[in-house]
Amino acid sequence: MQEIYYLYRQILKKIRLVFCAICTILLCIYLNIQQIEPILAEYSPVSTGNSRNLWQYASFPVENFQTYTSGFGYRISPINGTRQFHYGLDLAAPLGSYVRNWWTGQVVELSDNTGCGTMIKIESGQWQHLYCHLSGRVEDSPTGRYLLDSEGGILLTLGQQVPYGARIARVGMTGNTTGPHLHWGLKYDGQYIDPALVIQEMYRQQVSKN
Repeated sequence: MQEIYYLYRQILKKIRLVFCAICTILLCIYLNIQQIEPILAEYSPVSTGNSRNLWQYASFPVENFQTYTSGFGYRISPINGTRQFHYGLDLAAPLGSYVRNWWTGQVVELSDNTGCGTMIKIESGQWQHLYCHLSGRVEDSPTGRYLLDSEGGILLTLGQQVPYGARIARVGMTGNTTGPHLHWGLKYDGQYIDPALVIQEMYRQQVSKN
């Protein structure tokens, strides 16, 4: 009898722990959802002095855009079939299509040795924008690190200032990818933001301007 009572108490304890864990997860999800929209509504990467169109100096990040192939959030990985969180937006475009800098900023990281493939990270104030699976390679020289895509006429150096809309790379097939596309990631103040929300806001303000 005592063993049954002890087992009953252990089961109740585990149920309470699972319930608390679920409540914590739901609360975190709720708080994250509540935080995204105020960030997009109140802040632009650099103050433009024009409150009617905070995104007028932002550029769509890829030429010859075809479709969105994978959004921000949980998905089944096309590489290994596991459930994972996708911290960006995948924009399909033909191989070799030029990638454009979303916002004026400084190149703060270049790499080509991860699943992201050949990668560029640019910082614009409190924002960081990430571009993955690019053509070309990253090399080091006595004067610093640089990305070279000779076929596309691209030479981008670490620390370089890049204006918005500038061609900074080309769509490639480097890293973990099943097809040519740009993986585009955005962070504000260290927190990942859904790039689709930014594109929607850019489009909305462009339409309202016209």
